[in-house]
Amino acid sequence: MSTLVQKWNRLSLVKRILIGIIVGIILALTVPNAKGIAIFGSLFVSALKAVAPVLVFLLVMSAISKHKKGHQTNMKTVIVLYGISTFLAGLTAVIASFIFPVSLSLVKGAKDLTPPEGIVQVLKTLLFQVIDNPVNALMNANYIGILAWAILLGIALRSAHDHTKNMLANFSDAVSHIVKWVINLAPIGIMGLVFDSITTNGLSSLLDYGKLLLVLIGCMLLIALVVNPLIVFLNTRRNPYRLVFTCLRESGITAFFTRSSAANIPINMRLCEKLGLDKDTYSVSIPLGATINMAGAAVTISVLTLAAVHTLGIKVDFGTALILSVLSAVAAAGASGVAGGSLLLIPMACSLFGIPNDIAIQVVGVGFIIGVLQDSFETALNSSSDVLFTATAEYAKKRKEGKPYLFHPGGQG
Repeated sequence: MSTLVQKWNRLSLVKRILIGIIVGIILALTVPNAKGIAIFGSLFVSALKAVAPVLVFLLVMSAISKHKKGHQTNMKTVIVLYGISTFLAGLTAVIASFIFPVSLSLVKGAKDLTPPEGIVQVLKTLLFQVIDNPVNALMNANYIGILAWAILLGIALRSAHDHTKNMLANFSDAVSHIVKWVINLAPIGIMGLVFDSITTNGLSSLLDYGKLLLVLIGCMLLIALVVNPLIVFLNTRRNPYRLVFTCLRESGITAFFTRSSAANIPINMRLCEKLGLDKDTYSVSIPLGATINMAGAAVTISVLTLAAVHTLGIKVDFGTALILSVLSAVAAAGASGVAGGSLLLIPMACSLFGIPNDIAIQVVGVGFIIGVLQDSFETALNSSSDVLFTATAEYAKKRKEGKPYLFHPGGQG
């Protein structure tokens, strides 16, 4: 038995996760009534969500308190890359929606939802998250609030005694170690998630929305495999696909099944460490990316809004649609502050075209129907690109400074 465990542990995490996926599919097809298997998925996601806020708080506070003057981080570049990617995602979705127009069979329902009234409300919600009570922010996984308090406390603790800073670092390392324990349970957790997804949702309910799903998923794949690699290439002047596939494989797969950017923060932190990136940068950029780097959300908002436009036969010039891509990018950055995420921002975008709220809410209902795949692809794109652009910013800096670097885990050059 011990030999079997040793062989299992010697396998890479990605291989173990793939085995977990296969086992989950087999169990879902052979013993679909064994609902107890699904609990492993729920426990795994809950464990990640439980440890992530504490990890972010301690890691950011410790990194900033020990930050040395003159040591430059790449946060400005990372944020710019986040913004460019999110805008281009919205623009790509707009163009795709004009080339492949989709009409919907609008459904009733989703009337109890309360979408934001406009972009001002989205930004207001985001602003209030910044000044949230720190205990409340930790309890509710409000990462904007957690980041704000961690940064402020980190700056305040710069003048603290070295013993205090070392204690913070020790706590940070301890939580990071717990994260590694949780991540090692990923194969079992993802097995449970796959089993639950197949037995609960199936795929039959998605067939009526096949064309809409194709446009949505096609746009997200285009962003992941063409647009984002182009951004990486323009910044690093190297073949981007080794880095892109590393991020998709080691971050995107888990994000696809957990369907939570917050739950994937520990996974991304570990991948950044594996890539040898600057801890002072990724300890901030990864949790920040989980809240503002929302290319997938921009795609969802643009595609579903224009699907409503095409359904109602509204004539739209490309200039107005271009405004939609900007609006969707800005709104997507605030999606985490709205209950229901990107789908509940659709009525706000629909108001740009004068679409009544009751119809827009029906479009949200369609979004929830296809949410099984839409949300999985959206989260995978969002979360994997957090690491991608954090790495890109650092590699671009090294290129300008003439320092060597390698596009593979553990290799900085």
